[in-house]
Amino acid sequence: MSTFGFTPAELRFLRSLKTPAGIQRFIDRVPYHLAATSWSPRLVMREQTAHCLEGAIFGAAALRVLGFPPLIFDLEADRDTDHVVAIYQVRGHWGAIAKSNYTGCRWRDPVFRNLRELAMSYFDVYFNLRGERTLRAYSQPVDLSRFDKLNWMTAEKSVWFIAEHLCHIPHTPLLKPWMAKSLQRLDKRSFDAGTLGLRKK
Repeated sequence: MSTFGFTPAELRFLRSLKTPAGIQRFIDRVPYHLAATSWSPRLVMREQTAHCLEGAIFGAAALRVLGFPPLIFDLEADRDTDHVVAIYQVRGHWGAIAKSNYTGCRWRDPVFRNLRELAMSYFDVYFNLRGERTLRAYSQPVDLSRFDKLNWMTAEKSVWFIAEHLCHIPHTPLLKPWMAKSLQRLDKRSFDAGTLGLRKK
C-alpha cells in the first residue's frame, strides 16, 4: 500500500479521520489563519492551522488516503477572493470539504447531482464585506495527483503551483450578465450570521 510520502505517524492520523465528515471535523477544529502561505498537508498537520487553499489541499490528500481521488475545484469570485474546496463523490453525487473564514462556505453533504449544483449551493452565502454576493464561476475538478512529482502532499516549501494552475484553467459562468447586475446585497441578519467568528488582521 502506498504511503504517498507520509510518515507512519502522519498516515495513522489521516486514516484516523475515517470519512469525509471526519476530515471536515479536523479542518473545522484547527484555527483559520490569515497568512499568505500555501502549506502542504504535511505542514497543515504540523502547524495545526490552515486557510481556504490549504484546507482544500489537505482535504484532497486526506481523501486520497481514505481511497478517494484527490480532487479540488475553484469557485471564482468578482470583487472578492476565490474559494477552493476539496470535492468527492458518493454514489454519483458530489460533496465538498472546505475551510473558510465565513460560516456558510464549508462542508457540503454528497447530495449534489453535478458540479453546477454544488457550486450554486455556495452562491447565497458567498459574499464580501460590502455584503455583495460575489460568486460567478466554477472550474472543472483538478486531480492533484498531477502534481505528485512536486511532492504536493509532503513538501516543506510552498505549493503555490496549485493555486497558479487554478488561475489558468477554464471556468464555467454561473450567472448571465443581467443576473449579476440585479443582485441584491445581504440583509444585516444574514451578513452577521455569515461572518460569525470572522478572523481579521
